[in-house]
Amino acid sequence: MEYFIDALRKFSDFNGRARRKQYWMFCLVYVLIVIVLSLIDEFVGTSVLSLIFTTIMLVPSIRIAARRLHDTGRSGWWQLIAIIPLIGGIVLIVFLAQDSH
Repeated sequence: MEYFIDALRKFSDFNGRARRKQYWMFCLVYVLIVIVLSLIDEFVGTSVLSLIFTTIMLVPSIRIAARRLHDTGRSGWWQLIAIIPLIGGIVLIVFLAQDSH
């Protein structure tokens, strides 16, 4: 949970680095929170909670991914490769999973 909170504290920082463990623990906590909120939304019959959470977390998610890409020796702009259907997302995941430089 400390990795998630740390990423939220640095939500306005595109500079610096994010280690592999920090990035993937952020992703794990993020997914778990979305699952819980989706279950609550399903029980209530709306999709408001998960939509609000994902909207709020959009900027911190982009910024921690940029810091992770900096740690692998790439620019944060490499996130735009995800626009390419199928292949782009796979390439981005490989970049994010690589070891630090």
